[in-house]
Amino acid sequence: MKNVLRISEVIILILAIFLIHSCKKQKEGPVITTTATSEITQTSASSGGNISSDGGASVTARGVCWSTSANPTTALTTKTSDGTGTGAFTSSLAGLTVNTTYFIRAYATNSVETAYGNEISFTTSAGVPTLTTTAASSIAQTTSISGGNISSDGGATITARGVCWSISANPTTALTTKTSDGAGTGAFTSSLTGLTANTTYYFRAYATNSVGTAYGNQLSFTTTNTVTDIEGNIYNTITIGTQTWMKENLKTTKYNDGTPIPLVTDNIAWAALTTPSYCWYNNDATTYKNTYGALYNWYTVNTGKLCPTGWHVPTDAEWTTLLGGENVPGGRLKEIGTTHWSSPNAGATNETGFTALPGGARNFDGSYYDVGKLGTWWSSTEYSSSSSAWFRPMNYNDTNVNRNYTNKQNGFSVRCLRNN
Repeated sequence: MKNVLRISEVIILILAIFLIHSCKKQKEGPVITTTATSEITQTSASSGGNISSDGGASVTARGVCWSTSANPTTALTTKTSDGTGTGAFTSSLAGLTVNTTYFIRAYATNSVETAYGNEISFTTSAGVPTLTTTAASSIAQTTSISGGNISSDGGATITARGVCWSISANPTTALTTKTSDGAGTGAFTSSLTGLTANTTYYFRAYATNSVGTAYGNQLSFTTTNTVTDIEGNIYNTITIGTQTWMKENLKTTKYNDGTPIPLVTDNIAWAALTTPSYCWYNNDATTYKNTYGALYNWYTVNTGKLCPTGWHVPTDAEWTTLLGGENVPGGRLKEIGTTHWSSPNAGATNETGFTALPGGARNFDGSYYDVGKLGTWWSSTEYSSSSSAWFRPMNYNDTNVNRNYTNKQNGFSVRCLRNN
């Protein structure tokens, strides 16, 4: 009887163990697959999963996790949370980086474990470049310097870069006013040319890759209305018709290549010259330089190096273009009033803005005459006689500007004209 009881107890124990084991086998981790990615952009994508079995316990969390390294897990913060339960679900992946490869897996969690679907990978799209515009510098009448700095190529090679500009806001590369400054990322410098004096321009750096063209921040600058000579003397300028002139007489003592111009003060030495030279009226730079500029003989003009680079001494024909004729009323060029011109300063209106001043002259014999009464300006054109050249005088008591020629040894003022 005891043996029968013991056998029964053993059988009951075995059955209990079997039942417990069977119960445990019924609860497992979920079964899940990962959905292929779609709608991939520069910073987002769509994926998801399909939970075909909950493993015998309710799915309490599901979604997709991702990383730039293989086998991502839910320990990462880069994951979605897409509800509970079995079946298919969709996940939106956001905050991604341009042109980057990601590894993703769907996940599902029940009371037993978190299970993962198959791993797949995808690469986000390339984007347009990222860049900034460099502030303008070396601003002159017709030129300026700018550039840009491309910090990111957007995941695709930069094939073009430069600066575009316009007198209107938000210039683009559709304009012809742009530079082409190579390719690749990093900083670059652009030379803006062909500008107009005293004009405000808007400009932006640009960079192009296979995705498109991106622009840096918009900046602006205003071109100057001045020109500077080799010595740093600054001259105001004026545009009259198609010409741009200095509004002041030249005062440089050096050619535009830096070579000194000989200063001759002695009258006898001046009279004997057949080579370049300059002087100050009455040999007094302190009194006359800043207002009236220097007096140059024509041999100095003839070097072609007297005016700042990009400028020249006007020809006789260019003087005619300014005046509209050979012997014409010149009051519209003369500074008004009698601060510098002697009374009556006949006909002076200065309506052109040229602001002619009476700097006087130095005769070929070396003597000085008529400061305050007479202004004389060389042209670069030689008269038929090898000893003479054309010039234009203006007088305090005459309204006309007369075309005339004189000995090349004379010392006259010079006004420079910008090259076209």
